[in-house]
Amino acid sequence: MLLFAFTGITLNHAGQIESKPRVETREGQMSPELLPPLQALQASLKDKPKSEASPEFPAPVAAFIRSEMKVDVSGRAVEWSDDEAYVPMPRPGGDAWLRISLPDGQAEYERTDRGWISYFNDLHKGRNTGGAWRWFIDIFAIACVLFSATGVGILYLHAKNRPMAWPVLGLGLLLPALLALLFIH
Repeated sequence: MLLFAFTGITLNHAGQIESKPRVETREGQMSPELLPPLQALQASLKDKPKSEASPEFPAPVAAFIRSEMKVDVSGRAVEWSDDEAYVPMPRPGGDAWLRISLPDGQAEYERTDRGWISYFNDLHKGRNTGGAWRWFIDIFAIACVLFSATGVGILYLHAKNRPMAWPVLGLGLLLPALLALLFIH
């Protein structure tokens, strides 16, 4: 709850929190024997609709990327164009991508890290976090709803002895609604 509240504040003031992204780049050159399988794969995809899932790199190409570029592309879809293969690798708090030029085998990798505040803000929003984290925040949200609902139930049981209980609850519902209606355009 504290992390969620803290990242709510940092998200509301993201424009006032300065950060200097760190960018790491790597370049490499694929050996000539790795290019024909890539070019053949790209050629086989020309007539297929873009909506179909893009295949991964062939195993020897993926092994080159892992050993020479120090990047794991297994399980990642590749976006193919006439002259390059591009792998987007978004992640919480940053971004990364890999590009391979199909005519000459020039490989380029870039990884951007926007810092720990950006990382936690992305966790807050569930951006680029994967299925396990999305399940966690959904279960956490359900737990918060249950916690709130049982709190209202307990309030109902004890409201007879606390005359300000319902006015405070009503204000807690009315104030955000009024702020949204009056000040959000």
